[in-house]
Amino acid sequence: MLLRPNQRTKLDDTDDKLFYDYPRFVTHVDEGFIKQLTDLYSQRLKSNTRIFDMMSSWVSHLPPEMEFAHIEGHGLNAEELARNRCLDNYFVQNLNENPKLPLKDQEFDAVLNCVSVQYLQYPEAVFSEIYRILKPGGTAIISFSNRMFFQKAIQVWRENSEATRVELVKRYFKSVEGFSSPEVIIRRASVPNLFQWLNTGGGDPFYAVIAQRDF
Repeated sequence: MLLRPNQRTKLDDTDDKLFYDYPRFVTHVDEGFIKQLTDLYSQRLKSNTRIFDMMSSWVSHLPPEMEFAHIEGHGLNAEELARNRCLDNYFVQNLNENPKLPLKDQEFDAVLNCVSVQYLQYPEAVFSEIYRILKPGGTAIISFSNRMFFQKAIQVWRENSEATRVELVKRYFKSVEGFSSPEVIIRRASVPNLFQWLNTGGGDPFYAVIAQRDF
């Protein structure tokens, strides 16, 4: 078993849809993290491809100079998703209640998940779905920092170190046969100004775990 039952628990076990019922038009990481993520996307994604932005919000941090064939969004707040100008279409679904995505097999060239993986209670089921909807050779990019809604993150994420969280996401990929060996990127985010550095003790750390669906 990938996770024990207690490791999947949340401090706030009420329906996730209630927690996300009102929109939050804010970014949950700093400018340095966002720049690093956008740069990573520009390096790893290809123009005119199909993108699935999983657990998205009102912004997707995609490179503005790139054009994609289709960007499908998913999240828990329809108002946030409607504000996201990157998305061609979107749907609302609680993956902790139903991890089965209403998407076709091998439909996307890339699947993105930004600062949300910590909330998945059944990651092995969700990563199986990521594999299913990816085209052969398609890429999944899971990015995260050390920020979270603490009451909604699962126990194994809350109570472990940042290094252990990286290993945990690698295990999520490895739990699904057919993914390549996960690649890890760890960087300190650049800090936009001295005031922010003094008030935060530094920029948000940047982590990404990347794997491809085998051909």
